Amino acid sequence: MVNVKKNTLERWTTEESAELYGIRDWSDGYFSISRKGELQVCPERNTSKGAVSLVDVVSGIKERGLELPTLLRIGNILDARITQLHETFQGAIARLKYQGEYRGVYPIKVNQQQQVVQEITSFGRKYCHGLEAGSKAELIAAISYMQEPGSYLICNGYKDEEFVDIGLQAARMGIQCVFVIESPCELGLILDRSEALGVEPILGVRIKLSSRAGGHWTESGGDRSVFGLTASQLIAIVDELRARNKQHLLKLLHYHLGSQIPNIRDIRAGVLEACRVYCGLVKEGAAMGILDLGGGLAVDYDGSHTNFTSSSNYSLDEYCTDIVETVMTTLNEEDIPHPVIITESGRATVAYYSVLLFNILDVSRFETHPLPDKLPENTHEQIRNLMDAARAMNPKNVQECLNDAIFYRDEIRQLFKHGAISLRDRALAEQIFWNVVAKISRKAKEYNRIPEELENLDALLADTYYGNFSVFQSLPDVWAIDQLFPIMPIHRLNEKPTRQAILADITCDCDGKIDCFIDLHDVKHSLPLHELEADHEYYLGVFLVGAYQETLGDLHNLLGDTNVVTIHIGPNGSLNFTNEIEGDSVEDVLSYVEYDTRAMNARVRQMAENAVQEGRITVKERREIMKCYEDGLRGYTYFER
Repeated sequence: MVNVKKNTLERWTTEESAELYGIRDWSDGYFSISRKGELQVCPERNTSKGAVSLVDVVSGIKERGLELPTLLRIGNILDARITQLHETFQGAIARLKYQGEYRGVYPIKVNQQQQVVQEITSFGRKYCHGLEAGSKAELIAAISYMQEPGSYLICNGYKDEEFVDIGLQAARMGIQCVFVIESPCELGLILDRSEALGVEPILGVRIKLSSRAGGHWTESGGDRSVFGLTASQLIAIVDELRARNKQHLLKLLHYHLGSQIPNIRDIRAGVLEACRVYCGLVKEGAAMGILDLGGGLAVDYDGSHTNFTSSSNYSLDEYCTDIVETVMTTLNEEDIPHPVIITESGRATVAYYSVLLFNILDVSRFETHPLPDKLPENTHEQIRNLMDAARAMNPKNVQECLNDAIFYRDEIRQLFKHGAISLRDRALAEQIFWNVVAKISRKAKEYNRIPEELENLDALLADTYYGNFSVFQSLPDVWAIDQLFPIMPIHRLNEKPTRQAILADITCDCDGKIDCFIDLHDVKHSLPLHELEADHEYYLGVFLVGAYQETLGDLHNLLGDTNVVTIHIGPNGSLNFTNEIEGDSVEDVLSYVEYDTRAMNARVRQMAENAVQEGRITVKERREIMKCYEDGLRGYTYFER
């Protein structure tokens, strides 16, 4: 056995692992594989200088008394993403001689966690990186982190009087708080509260563009989008401002085509249409000066660099250049000054920043059995037919063999339902059938062109690896919208993975699985993984999970928030654990769903005392029962070693 494993290692390199898992395609240079075969974080993109192994990070997490699953946040990456966004825009502005500025704004809804918002405003301070709030709670949170006078606080969403008052008080303190009007009724409310408090607001308007983008969020744009003003409503607002002599307050035009826009053509079309609206507002007498293009900058989750939903067919440089060039060209035609350009890039800012790390608990292997040499004399005719199909297989009739095997399998199942064959007969038929499928799957790999019916046989034969995590809590978009995330082992990458697998979480739900994985050409339905080794943990990472997943996660099966650890990598590769947040205990999640854990504990204590009085347990056993119950209340909701 030792020699076999050694030979396997010699035949597999880390380069092959990098290609197999597409690291260079989706990681944007933030991750690579070390010579030891461990995945490492690269604080300086596209170089291993100062890189830190994720296995070492896991060791550090455990040494600090925390368990997996853990959400890892990497501060260096967040800092780098903000820097890259601003400097790429600034480069395009300088190269094209654009006369305006760029200001980034982070929409809090993408990840509202306090530490995330704090770090974004801290890292973005030198660029006056602002925040966007779409609710009262988000506005209150955002105000406390606005650190630079040059930053913008964009107020989207529907607004009541209290929301407006809070924003106006922020403006009174010197914060550039922009009220984006989403519906016609908001204008009167904002102006009335402005007069009452004696604070002039900065107004913006959100327009419904006719342009639409592809992807999951295509309904965010177009004439029937939920948010924003029609052209006629926009003109009505301009007329009301003119009537009140308040045109000077209208300074910003905003639109949003949707999150994760994969096609650069859609982005250019939206910018062009918005610029025409902007020019129209200037001609109507509005002061203007700011063009807010909303979100949409995509993350290339699968690394294919295409207009597929989970990808993007453009680079950050192309995105910034196309926006600046379109705005400049369109406004130059009308001899209108270049505005401040704002983008609300949330997903592209925080996605790379977080990694979900978890361990594999167990595996259910798919195993086939050799064909029997001889069938019993009383074997049913259909089972014999299935056996004949298995024995008749050759390279020229593989497709026909699969069709026959499926037909006979279905016939045998019907016979079993009607009591015509025994359970043992059915088991024999299934062994023969899966032997056929496994043999066809191996043969299919030898073909240059694989028939469509044979493409997904690997998924039928895949093992199930049981991971210590919850899809619904940590990766809700996988379940809700079929989002693809890069998933791979973080170690043993100098060994050839010999198993094909799907992942199951520890919820008791059939949807608690991952059976779609990234691929450069399509979607794969199984993931190459290694054999589990006795007495050794096997760790996987799910990458690019920083956007939306934490806030959208739910308490399915009462599996709560995971542990969260933040690291920062020093200039020489020193690993600093800068923040640790313990995940939910059982007691925590029970309180979320309105259980009184003190009352529960008291009831169990009384039950144990009654058992003592009835002679079913001793006093010592009562103490052991209560310790077990109370330790369980205080424990992590996930599997603990």
